[in-house]
Amino acid sequence: MDPLALKNVLDSGLLSFPLTDFDASGNFKADTYRDRLNWLMPYGASALFAAGGTGEFFSITPAEHGEIIRVAAETCKTDVPIIAGTGYGTRLAIELAQQAEKAGAAGLLVLPHYLTEADQEGVRQHVVAICKAVKIGVIVYNRNVCRLGPDALARIADECPNFIGFKDGLGDLELMASIRRKLGDRVAYLGVCRRRNCLPKPIMLLACRFIPRRCSTSSRARRLNFTKPSRRAIRQRPGGFSMNSSCLTRRSAIARRAMP
Repeated sequence: MDPLALKNVLDSGLLSFPLTDFDASGNFKADTYRDRLNWLMPYGASALFAAGGTGEFFSITPAEHGEIIRVAAETCKTDVPIIAGTGYGTRLAIELAQQAEKAGAAGLLVLPHYLTEADQEGVRQHVVAICKAVKIGVIVYNRNVCRLGPDALARIADECPNFIGFKDGLGDLELMASIRRKLGDRVAYLGVCRRRNCLPKPIMLLACRFIPRRCSTSSRARRLNFTKPSRRAIRQRPGGFSMNSSCLTRRSAIARRAMP
């Protein structure tokens, strides 16, 4: 999928972050994972994130990563684009990114790097290297030790036409507003804001792992009921910004379980 087409998909509706299935020994369980994706697809997600944060990217081996993306891409085919997680150090992140591209992923979600801390230029170069290693669209995930600012993100956008998305996991409204002012509509915006009534399109924190129908229905209703006065109020906020509706899942912090 062309990166610009993927950007439009990200802006268009719900995004699904399914769990990854494992057996009792902690190995990837392809059959129930395939069942999970087939169960989720009819509920109208615009894109599906495989082996990302909720999909336990940091719990899987590189070989499992490739298999998860392959199964997801084969299962969803042309119905729902697959966005694969990638991360760790730059060389391994590139290897996983290229592996995901070959397996059929339409895009990448660059998870926070492996260092406990890094400066803006180092993280920027890390993201640029990943972008330049593939042709598919790339989404940067600002979370934890990855806290890219507007200037660094603008430089990435200037250098990498396939940088098409920004996912916020920090909940810093002022930072998001400054990023939105700087980048405008050059990227799609995803994520969670911890303050209520601050987003033109509501972020839905519903457990689609268990209630995808309610998640899908609620998203449509909220988009329809979001009034013009509310949109105007958002625009009047300093540096008002827009984000897409998001469908999130949650996993157990204790054990990885396969879907019954």
